[in-house]
Amino acid sequence: MMQLLGYADLQRLGIRYSKCQLWRLWNAGKFPKPVKLSAVRNVWRADEVDAWIERRIAERDQVGE
Repeated sequence: MMQLLGYADLQRLGIRYSKCQLWRLWNAGKFPKPVKLSAVRNVWRADEVDAWIERRIAERDQVGE
C-alpha cells in the first residue's frame, strides 16, 4: 500500500521548508510534486520523498570525492 505524507510528516523527516518554499521547489522540478486530495490538502508519496532524500545524499557524497 502506498504511503502518503502530509506537511507535518515532511517536517518530522527534517524537511523544514515553508509551504511557499516547497511550492517553489516543486514548480522548479527540485522536489516531488504533491498529490492534491482536496482544495486545501496536499500530500506527497513517501517513496518519491525518500528518493529525493537519497539523491541529496548522493550529491553530497559526490562533492566529497
